[in-house]
Amino acid sequence: MAPVAAPRTSIEPGRASRSTISCPRLSPQPALRSPGQCHNSYFDRDQKRFKYQTPPAKIPGRRLRNLVIELNSPAILKLLEAMTGIPGLIADPYYVGGSLHETLKGSHLGVHADFNIHKGMNVERRLNLLVYLNDDWLPEYGGNLELWDQKMEKCRHRILPVIGRAVVFNTSLDSYHGQPEPLTCPEGRSRKSIATYYYTANEAGLGKLPERTTVFKTRPGTGDQADRKVQFEHLMRDWVPPKLYRYALKLNPFK
Repeated sequence: MAPVAAPRTSIEPGRASRSTISCPRLSPQPALRSPGQCHNSYFDRDQKRFKYQTPPAKIPGRRLRNLVIELNSPAILKLLEAMTGIPGLIADPYYVGGSLHETLKGSHLGVHADFNIHKGMNVERRLNLLVYLNDDWLPEYGGNLELWDQKMEKCRHRILPVIGRAVVFNTSLDSYHGQPEPLTCPEGRSRKSIATYYYTANEAGLGKLPERTTVFKTRPGTGDQADRKVQFEHLMRDWVPPKLYRYALKLNPFK
């Protein structure tokens, strides 16, 4: 899978600084505070470690909060439509899965394909936009975004998450991407990004699409852990009659 585009934003890495967009540390080290003590969503399992997600209303700093909101504006939608050739893009006012993300030292996010249907709005997911906020980020810190091919045989692109870099790419059932290598930044640093997702109304109806949640994949020759629970759920969704689906889920041995 190749990105649709990897443009620079108006904040160039060589000139941007923490004073350009206020982006303070969002969360202390896990040893100092447990996930239950913060207002952010927190993820820590085999497929994603030490990841925080903060909704717009709880983002510290007016400029950064306004930037996240602006990425859902009509002007951005028109820009993305012109860039990608996808008409009728729809922003997500609920920021499901999106907004401000932060990962800590040692964190990773396995290679995956994203969920494809926004249930609240009944629309199909089409694009991801990622904007990185990491000042003075060195290659040895890691945290590269990896874009893999459709057969999960080779990583096609590795993108360093430096401040002011934006990446736009298609989201489909085989658009595999992630940050699979553990973050090696110094103590006190973290990897921050804004993620916004865009949708279209499927003219043929969502009933013709296979419904998928996030699907994690294993890279060849690594110790990546497959998400057997989700694989079982998708198997049941595809083959079990809808009236029996919720009962079939109780048989999932990978809970």
